[in-house]
Parts: sequence; structure tokens; C-alpha cells
Amino acid sequence: MQIVRTVDELRQWSRSKRAAGKSIGLVPTMGALHAGHASLIRAAAASCDCVAVSVFVNPTQFGPNEDYGLYPRTFAADCVLAESEGAEVVFAPAVEEMYPAGAQTFVDVEGLSNRLDGASRPGHFRGVATVVTKLLLAAEPDRAFFGQKDAAQVAVLRRMVSDLRLGVEIVVCPIVREADGLALSSRNAYLSAEQRAQALVLSRAVRRVEALATGGERSSAALIAAVHRVFAAEPAVRMDYAEIVDWQTLEPVATAVNGSLFAVAAYVGPTRLIDNTILP
Repeated sequence: MQIVRTVDELRQWSRSKRAAGKSIGLVPTMGALHAGHASLIRAAAASCDCVAVSVFVNPTQFGPNEDYGLYPRTFAADCVLAESEGAEVVFAPAVEEMYPAGAQTFVDVEGLSNRLDGASRPGHFRGVATVVTKLLLAAEPDRAFFGQKDAAQVAVLRRMVSDLRLGVEIVVCPIVREADGLALSSRNAYLSAEQRAQALVLSRAVRRVEALATGGERSSAALIAAVHRVFAAEPAVRMDYAEIVDWQTLEPVATAVNGSLFAVAAYVGPTRLIDNTILP
């Protein structure tokens, strides 16, 4: 497996593969790879001839009081996992490579970027859209692979790719969970044993909404009320939001329909976790 550090190196690799008639899959990550990331790399390897994995902790998607400095960085282990799952190249640029001195251009998907996580983390999705645009322009992939756990991010990126006619397919892969239901996240590493148990309230809320929706409940107000009851049993966890929205627009819906997104975010101690489900 090859490790490249510059946009020019990644683009040269990509164009050499394309010249040979090969398709390219890109898996953008911030590192600290886990089984969820592994599933994305496997999906990319299964549908593309060549796979690139980016490992870049993107400073522009963190707020001033967030965990950019503390975010786990496990590059050696990330490379081992990426290679074992089929990656041919890892792109690991320095901040200065992605944001040259004096850079003033950002990508802002208006409207969607201010909803769900965007409402809680102002500027977050501008940072995500900007760095993903840079990665897509550098790698020139046929497909880019993202996890459903970041469903709001997926909605923003789908709109961005469509609006800018970037010519890449956004592939969304299912949430990967621990045996007890906790959605895998690099930030789970922050949790103490007690907090790890408390964090299960998010997946319990997801299962409750799924059960009610499967049973025929379609009122968003009723479904969200049920979520609040689930969280009331775990008072140490502070809910950020719980909403049922249209997955394309991230606008709240009064009545859940096939494909509506239930999304929840909460603080377990200082750690912010998210989870979601696509309603039947």
C-alpha cells in the first residue's frame, strides 16, 4: 500500500489508474479507524478497482471549543486496517497541504448546513463540504463512500455534489454497531465505562422509534415524545436534538413516511454522540 502526502501525488495516482481503465473509490475519514470505517473500505473495494482512503483531521469542521486537539490520531494502526480491507493508497496530507496559506475559498451548502448538527455546531458543515470538495477534486473518484451514521452530513454532501455537478456517486453504507447496539464512533474512545453504558440510551431511542413506526405510529410528535421518555430514564445524558426530518432537505416533518430520517444527538459527559435510523 502506498502513502501519499500531497494533492499532486494523489491526483497522479488516480489519473494513472483511470488511464489504465480502472474505477476509483474514495473513503474520506478523519482517522482513528474502526469496524465502521472498515465496512466502507470493503464496500469500496467490492465495487471499485482501486480504493483510496484519506486520513485527515479537518480543523475547519471543529468549533473553537470542540475536540480538534484531542481527536484520536492512530495513523499507524489506520494504515494497517486500510491495507487489510483493500485500500491501495492512503492520503494523509498536512493541514497546510489542504489549506494553503492565505486560502479564502470555502464551500457552503446553504439551508441544509444550518439543520440538525449544523444548528448545534455552527460552521461544521461548511468545513465538511469544503474538505470533501477538496478531496473529491484531488482523488477524482467514481464513487465516494460514507456511513449512514453521519446522515445529516450525507444530505449536505449529496446536495453539494448535485449542485456542483461533481460527477461522483455518493454511496451510503449502513451503520455498524457494537453487539449491544452502540453505533461505532471514533469518539467512543472518550467514554469511561460508566459513560459507555449511559451512551446506550441513543440506540435504545432508535430502537423505540423503529418499533413504533413499524407498528404504525406515524405522528412525529408522538415518536419524539417516546424518545424523550427513553432519555428520561438516563438523566446523566443530555439530549442535543431528536428530530424526524426529510432526509433530502433535513426539514422537520409532521408525519413520518417511508424514508424519513430519525436523528438524535446527545452529550454523554462532554462527549457528543449521534445516531439515526431511516424509518420503514
